[in-house]
Formats: sequence, structure tokens, C-alpha cells
Amino acid sequence: MSLDVNKIRKDFPILQRETRDGVRVVYLDSTATSQKPSQVIDAMNDYYQQSNANIHRGVHTLAEEATSLYEGAREKIAKFINANSSREIIYTRNTTEAINLVAYSWARANLKAGDLVILTEMEHHSNLVPWHMLQAEKNIELDFITVTENGLLDLDVYKSLLDRSPKLVSFTHMSNVLGTINPVQEMIQMAHQIGAIVLVDGAQSVPHLQVDVQKLDADFYAFSAHKMCGPTGIGILYGKSALLESMPPFLGGGDMIKEVKLKSFRANTLPHKFEAGTPAIAEAIGLGAAVDYLSNIGMENIAAHEHQITEYALERLEEIPGLKLFGPSADKKGGVAAFTLDGIHPHDVAQILDKDGIAVRAGHHCAQPLHEKFGIPATSRASFYLYSTKDEVDLLVNGIYKVKEMFK
Repeated sequence: MSLDVNKIRKDFPILQRETRDGVRVVYLDSTATSQKPSQVIDAMNDYYQQSNANIHRGVHTLAEEATSLYEGAREKIAKFINANSSREIIYTRNTTEAINLVAYSWARANLKAGDLVILTEMEHHSNLVPWHMLQAEKNIELDFITVTENGLLDLDVYKSLLDRSPKLVSFTHMSNVLGTINPVQEMIQMAHQIGAIVLVDGAQSVPHLQVDVQKLDADFYAFSAHKMCGPTGIGILYGKSALLESMPPFLGGGDMIKEVKLKSFRANTLPHKFEAGTPAIAEAIGLGAAVDYLSNIGMENIAAHEHQITEYALERLEEIPGLKLFGPSADKKGGVAAFTLDGIHPHDVAQILDKDGIAVRAGHHCAQPLHEKFGIPATSRASFYLYSTKDEVDLLVNGIYKVKEMFK
């Protein structure tokens, strides 16, 4: 089934607007954050207008409605990634907080000086800095799966690192710079064979691919709402229930408690054990609406559409003299095209494209070590989603030629 992209685009109000320069928005920055359909915006507005109340604690009508919407969204999310139970779905603020939750709770309780944690050279800072902080605190050891020149993980290096019996392996499902889709199921199986726990950063994969956490056999899996047509300020940590049960609470306060006395407390059951204080209720409801929206379209259809757009974009961009693309071929990556232009800084590229309404990202994309690996300070990055079109790719290419003309 091919997507009716013109119909889909009508669901996104922001795609109908013009920039301050009076040109229509060409949004090619979905890897940073996706746009939101009216269905998500309306669901959040309806909560505030019809059912606004705090959850779990009240027995009045509004509180019961709010609780039902909030927990109903959790059920939808569990089904969306095929978790065994909604108890395995922990609401966080974003992928970053979800990874930090694992680092602060599971890792601090289970790792000691000298224990090895394996990461990769393509990680977002969110999956590097928490482990640097833990290394400084507990003197754990960090080592890294190298990235090849064509943007793939070197699995021979991974095998040699596994021979050193790491306690944890943590890596991205899909690179936010290279677009590389890593062989997650194979990598998890290899780690489990030597007894390691695996955390997967799914911020870039859940919005674009059909993810089945049980099939992957991930121990922990983290992702964010705002990259999958949902609101900012909410994310998900999936964890196997046995692991979550064994972990100490992350934050202390209301709703994560079963009982509090002046000199002691007992933690709540899953998932509330890790959700202290009044949560992002409207945002959870918005995420539930985003899951409904994506499910109705079909993740396989979204992935197929993005593959077509990415393949076309790479072909067109490769035509441009002096442009260098980073990452693997279209069959091994998601909807990301990171590139440099000879003699032109990526920030200049992005600023000039913006004059034509074309929104791309420029910088190190919270992946400085990866850029250092390739000997560059920054890249320009165009990224695509279910609402992206080939016409927008053509506008991008024409815009890059204008950039080159200005710097000739």
C-alpha cells in the first residue's frame, strides 16, 4: 500500500503555513522533532477542556476520566511495541531521561569498579554522557564498537569486545546522523549469549519502523513521543518486568509510593514505582493519540514510503558536485541524509536554505564523537517522515545549488 501523502499532509496544520519570508514550509528536520497531526493536538485539547484533573488519587468523575485516558495511552503504547504487559511501560520525559533511569537505577545497583559497558561510536550524547558520569563515580570501564567508513558498526570489533564479558551493552537502533539501521536482534542475541544486559536507544527507530521488543528480546528500550508525531516532554522506557521489579526507584515523591512513614517508605508496584509526582498527563494522552495515528496508517507503509523518499534523495544529492554524503546506502538506513559541501559551513547551508523555507539541521547533532571520527566539525542533515515528498527533495536540491552559487 502506498501512502496518500497529500491527504496525510492535510492532517498537519504547520505544513500549511508560510515562513516569515512568505514561502511555504519545507520541513526536513523530523529527526530532530516531528510535526504533530490535528488528531494529537485535538486529543490534548479535549483533555484540558473536558477531563482535566489529577490522576490516580481522586474518585470524582474528572479524576476517573483523566486516569482512564492516561492509563489507556499506556496500554496503546505497550501494544504498539508489543510489550508483554503495560506494567513494563514507564513514562519518562524523553529518551534521555529513560536512559538516565537505567544508568541511575539498574547500573548503580548492579555495576562495580572494573565492570565493562559497551557503547558505539555513533551514539547520541544521551547514550554517552550518563555512562561517563557513572564511570567517574564508580570507575567502570567503557569501550566502543567502531564505525566503518561506510557508516556501519564493525561487528568483528563487537565480537572481540563481548569476549571481555561486559555487564551491559547499550546502542542506538538507528543513527540520528548516518541513518544506519543496526542489526539489533542479532546484537542482542550475541550479548545475551555472554550474559550481558542490553539497552537500546530507539528514539529514531520507533517513529519509523515496526518495533517488537519481545521479538528483539531487548532488556530495556527507550524512545520519545516528540519524534513520532506526539508532544514534547514525554518519553518511554520499556523494561522487562523482572528487571524493573529488581531495580530501586529513580525519583522519590508522590505516586511512586505504596506507604510512607516518618522514618521509612515502601515503593509502589510497577509501573508507578518509577513515576514520581504529577506526570505529564496531557502529553501521555497525546502520545496515545499519536500511536493511534501511526497505527492506522501502518508502520510498514510508513517505512516503505520513507525508503522511497530516502532512495530518491540520496540519488539527487549525489548529483551535486562537492557534496559528500555520510552513512550507508538507502537499503541500510532510515530517512536521514547528512552531508557536507566543499568550502561551505553547514550553518551557512542551513541559513541560506531557510530563506526558501527549507528547514534542515546543521551542527554535530548531539553526536560530536561521531563527527570527530569522520574528521569534520559538523554536517547538514535533511531528514524525512511520512509527510515528506519527492517535490520537497527537489526543492532541497535546488536550494543547495543556490548555496553553491552564492559561495562560488
